Amino acid sequence: MADDPRPPVSRAASGRIRQRIGDPDARGRRQRTITWILLAGVAILLVNSLVGENGYMATVQARREEAALMRAVASLRVENQRLQRERERLDSDPSAVEEAARRQLGMIRPGESVIVVQETPPAPIPPVE
Repeated sequence: MADDPRPPVSRAASGRIRQRIGDPDARGRRQRTITWILLAGVAILLVNSLVGENGYMATVQARREEAALMRAVASLRVENQRLQRERERLDSDPSAVEEAARRQLGMIRPGESVIVVQETPPAPIPPVE
């Protein structure tokens, strides 16, 4: 004990020091606490990556919306081309103008008669008794 360079410490103080530094129960609790905190952090990150603002589910939804918009754009392009062809035909063909006026505006030539045919709804079927 004479060779020990440490200053003398009372028994009560040395017990507390050992308890703080070397207590295996305290160290185990600390490690478990840190482990649970890390697991909770990982769980939060995992949930956020799945359902967060920029998560997997949001990405899937954005891809669906993009596909729907691409289909809408494609159908609008087809409709635009059809309307451009119709415009060119109306600009160059007088009979096309007459046809469009008759179809869209209900116009007729002098001396023509218009016959309007209306469909009547079918008669209700009497209930079978």
